[in-house]
Amino acid sequence: MQGGVDRQDLRVEIPPEKFHLIEVITQENVVYEGIKFPQIRNTVDSLNYAQHEFQVRDEDVFNVTYPKSGTTWMQEILTLINSKGDLSQHKLIPSWERVPWVEQTTGRGFLENRPSPRLITSHLQAHLFPKSFFKTKAKVIYTMRNPKDVCVSLYNYCQITKFLECIENFAEFHSVFIKGDVIYGSWFDHVSGWLKMKDQATILLMSYEGMLQDPRGSVLKICKFLGRDLDDAAIDSVVENTSFIKLKNNQMSNYSLLSDEYMHHKKGSFFRKGISGDWKNYFTVAQSEQLDHLFQEKMKDFNLKEKFMWD
Repeated sequence: MQGGVDRQDLRVEIPPEKFHLIEVITQENVVYEGIKFPQIRNTVDSLNYAQHEFQVRDEDVFNVTYPKSGTTWMQEILTLINSKGDLSQHKLIPSWERVPWVEQTTGRGFLENRPSPRLITSHLQAHLFPKSFFKTKAKVIYTMRNPKDVCVSLYNYCQITKFLECIENFAEFHSVFIKGDVIYGSWFDHVSGWLKMKDQATILLMSYEGMLQDPRGSVLKICKFLGRDLDDAAIDSVVENTSFIKLKNNQMSNYSLLSDEYMHHKKGSFFRKGISGDWKNYFTVAQSEQLDHLFQEKMKDFNLKEKFMWD
């Protein structure tokens, strides 16, 4: 985009063989370039559109996460920052329409003619992200969460959805998770890919744990990054209305609007606990040590445990 910053050189280095497009459709998933995506939400065409056709604007703000890392929470925070604390959209429009996923089948319809600034969500790994992003001043907020809690949250999420493969035994799910054979691919690949761009002024790193510890400070940090000057009353509104209990009880964010065709609503709710450390109720010592070993191997260059309070 004219006047933008050329960030072409910031893309993650991918081996040549990875550029070969793999297109497979299974019962639950579409496999695009070796990564599983839920078929009910994604197609090869929608993923190709996001990566190659979608035109990012300088004013766009992306909410990027690995699944179950605070995605919906950040959607609501961005909505209320954008509205200066006004609750109208937050109470009347579902989160997936206000801050839609660019890679989903609904992305084109929601985003093409939307006025700026657009708020956009994505679970894409860095090397699959819209190519046009790298030539703009658009901003990304990348939120991370302790992979052990992500594993537990994703496990429970799969139990209440009808469109994802359900592994009822946690030990089996843990094994699949650490291998990266889950939707949106390996947590380690996802996080490390985005962390390689962490020093860029247009990318803000946030942690789920940090947001839990200091909600107001986190909102202020996001406002500063976006250049949004909100008064105290607006900040109070953002913080209050994005608390766990508020989101859990808001039909526009808790996915209770989805029909029984998609969700086992009687099995549990989309917002489950909203805490850090629940993995201790699921992981055996051996499972914890296995993930720790992999974490040390894959993430040794990033010092994440200290920075994001994962101890």
